Amino acid sequence: MTTRRLLPCSHVGHALGSGGKKLEPQRTQRTTAQFSSVSSVVCLLAVALTSQTAAQSQTDPSLKETFKGAFLVGAALSADQFTERDARGAALVKHQFNTTTPENILKWENVHPRLGGYDFALPDKYVEFGEKNGMFIVGHTLVWHNQTPRWVFQDSSGKPVSRDTLLARMRDHIRTVVGRYKGRIKGWDVVNEALNEDGSLRDTPWMRIIGKDYIASAFRFAHEADPSAELYYNDYSLENAPKRAGALALIKDLLAQGIPVKAVGLQGHQKMDWPSVAQEDSTISAFAALGIKVSITELDIDVLPRVVRNPTADVTLSAAPAASANPYAAGLPDSVQTALANRYAELFRVFLKHKDSIERITFWGVGDGDSWLNNWPVRGRTSYPLLFDRDDRPKQAFNAVVEVGKGARPIP
Repeated sequence: MTTRRLLPCSHVGHALGSGGKKLEPQRTQRTTAQFSSVSSVVCLLAVALTSQTAAQSQTDPSLKETFKGAFLVGAALSADQFTERDARGAALVKHQFNTTTPENILKWENVHPRLGGYDFALPDKYVEFGEKNGMFIVGHTLVWHNQTPRWVFQDSSGKPVSRDTLLARMRDHIRTVVGRYKGRIKGWDVVNEALNEDGSLRDTPWMRIIGKDYIASAFRFAHEADPSAELYYNDYSLENAPKRAGALALIKDLLAQGIPVKAVGLQGHQKMDWPSVAQEDSTISAFAALGIKVSITELDIDVLPRVVRNPTADVTLSAAPAASANPYAAGLPDSVQTALANRYAELFRVFLKHKDSIERITFWGVGDGDSWLNNWPVRGRTSYPLLFDRDDRPKQAFNAVVEVGKGARPIP
């Protein structure tokens, strides 16, 4: 994830100096004074431009109002945004969205990095930001095989722990984290990405040590910690028939056990040519038929050339950099901007068709500069997957989505 940070004025001079090098001490007082003056001017200009962009964002239509009465609309936030160090990004979030998801700070490696050691400094700020701004606050994620420290699965000698030990660690983690924000975080991605592409359960440490009931256990622990919280299963590529069948069977089984699964999260890491409108439509219908809600939880659309064979969002994959894989480093051509806008419009028409089944739409990032796709599966690419550009200005795709939203059902 690329994080933008607005420099305080006190740091502008350092940022301008010879590629970040200190000024030589033998420079004269006059030179230093001149540099300081230039720095002050640059800082004032930067603040003015930032304020102008933030003010402009307040006059744009808001997604939350456009789709009011249909579904919530939100974004995954970086720490800079919810702490408001990125003032421009925070202002955009407040104006546009009514639900938030934390991109990383509630993943196990960040909130519970050591045995018995929790770090709630940033999660507390995330929840405070959401409450202050009237957001539906989502927690992401409790049980995942990635971004989970090795100690969770190992004893002091590095050997796998027993089933009972791992269940106890899971229970402690979920009860501590969910319990801390009981009644404040309204919904949790309880289990993330537990399925293979063929719909079978992934061979993860959770699966190997505990067995397939680790998923049911995670949901039970979360429900015990906060009976009022909505609980979700979250995964990517569920639009593909084999994986969708596996997820449907998994959720049916959980519901049959009396486990309160409120919704499935279709991550929505889309391509320009995948999934088809028919795939998206039938997938939403299939999960809604189980009697649960559907959310689009990590929406973005990748306009860059594919460098992995099949549609996926597996964070462990990587590919070597190549110029052919980064064709829009200098900017996105108008023709591609239009194609992206059309692609977003056709997907939102499907979402609006299913407004009675869809609970929320969450974008995975606020502006293009925030997107994980700038560094996955190839590092250092220039990606354009969201509705706002690198300066947090609305793109053609934003306007297209707003136009679709004019058909949203008003609140009675």
